[in-house]
Amino acid sequence: MAALNYHHLRYFWMIANESNLTRAAERLHVSQSALSIQLRQLEESLGQKLFEREGKRLQLTEAGRIALDYANSIFRAGDELISLMHGRSAGERQLLRIGAVSTLSRNFQLELVRSWVQRSDVELVLHSGNLRELLLQMHAHTLDLVLSNRPAPRDAQANWHCHLLDEQPVSLVGKPDAEAAPFRFPEDLNGRPLLLPSIESEIRGAFDFLLEQAGVRPIVVAEVDDMAMLRLLARESGHLTLVPPVVVLDELRQGLLVEHYRIADIRERFYAITPSRQFPNALLKELLTNSA
Repeated sequence: MAALNYHHLRYFWMIANESNLTRAAERLHVSQSALSIQLRQLEESLGQKLFEREGKRLQLTEAGRIALDYANSIFRAGDELISLMHGRSAGERQLLRIGAVSTLSRNFQLELVRSWVQRSDVELVLHSGNLRELLLQMHAHTLDLVLSNRPAPRDAQANWHCHLLDEQPVSLVGKPDAEAAPFRFPEDLNGRPLLLPSIESEIRGAFDFLLEQAGVRPIVVAEVDDMAMLRLLARESGHLTLVPPVVVLDELRQGLLVEHYRIADIRERFYAITPSRQFPNALLKELLTNSA
């Protein structure tokens, strides 16, 4: 396997950011012809063309965009390594990279990071995805922690730590109806249209079990794995929706939605999943302490 030449990668990174070979050569203090040779050697080692020329500009190919993402990660990791080994100066900004599963409430995430966004000494990087993808990124040291509404599965090759940050009730919410009779759970759900989280959700599994035990069969209008979309559908459709109230907090405060029934036997749990590392991000302890 050919070894990656990091000088070539640095030259490529500069060209990609300048979108122009001449300007990149000037910033690197090398000739344009020498820079072209370095780029060609990198493309040969990767076996892919990294740029297409459009007039005077260089546009990244699909392979080029992927290479740039990796280059950004590599150089950032290098900067962090030097900072970590030599100790950070008091005025230096610290980086905290957080992954959040797409099913997690945006309102919960906002409350968690609100104070960090205001800090001049912290830079936040937020990623969204499914739990498996995010755990792989954390294993590859591109994330410092993952926020999830379910604990990480046990993995013999990865030593995760799951910290319970909070747990909140789950409710059936919908538009207000002053003339409606008092809601009876679960019998009033029989044959009634519902908006529900996807079957991968823990609260959905618990909800389905309760209805099955009671012999109640609602009409599932939609299954949604994105809480932001579930919130919009709850607000616009008029159907009862199963959500933690924190997801629709603004709508409840404004009276656009109301809680028709709070299900005492179901709670949504929020976890911070962290890796076991010799050099953990120094901000993690502060975040977990403040969230406890």
